[in-house]
Amino acid sequence: MIGADCSVSLDRGNSTSALRPLSARHSREASDADLPLLRALADGRHDPAAGVLYDRYARRILALGTRLLGDRALAEDLVQETFVGLLRAAPRFDASRGTVRALLFTIARRSAIDLHRRRTAGPGLTTELPLELADQGDDAFDALVAEIDLRAAMAELPEQHREMLELAYDRDLAQPAIAERLGIPLGTVKSRTSNALRALRAALDET
Repeated sequence: MIGADCSVSLDRGNSTSALRPLSARHSREASDADLPLLRALADGRHDPAAGVLYDRYARRILALGTRLLGDRALAEDLVQETFVGLLRAAPRFDASRGTVRALLFTIARRSAIDLHRRRTAGPGLTTELPLELADQGDDAFDALVAEIDLRAAMAELPEQHREMLELAYDRDLAQPAIAERLGIPLGTVKSRTSNALRALRAALDET
């Protein structure tokens, strides 16, 4: 597991969930950068604040919608409805009660519930919500958002760094197995993995 110092043991197989603490920590630390942008929206100064927030979060909301709703068109609707909701909520936002990022994903979750119910409103269609959208699904939703944040950051890494993390976490390969698979010394795997984790932290800081 990655702790606060971004260290990790790869002597045994790992899953992507081992990287989530880093993503969650990033979310808590980086979200304050969004506050001036939301305040600009609240004051009616939409340009460039709206564009910056859209560029920062739209792809992640789209990925969230695709996972939750299983439909690209509905996911695109979710992006639109989330940002419309953010504009409406901006004047009422209380920074002492949470972060802009938390507000955005709360709006996205509520909008996803509405879209799901609209889609399943016809006779004979199931209205059961995915776990992440159900009342008891807070932890599952948070885990999904953390995974999406992580995937967005990993996509920005150089190929060599991304390869190390994907082999270790997606494919559950231990370091000796990675070394054998790539035909490189074990020490090289360890140094590349350390560099990859540092690059991941930097990428998370930029997303």
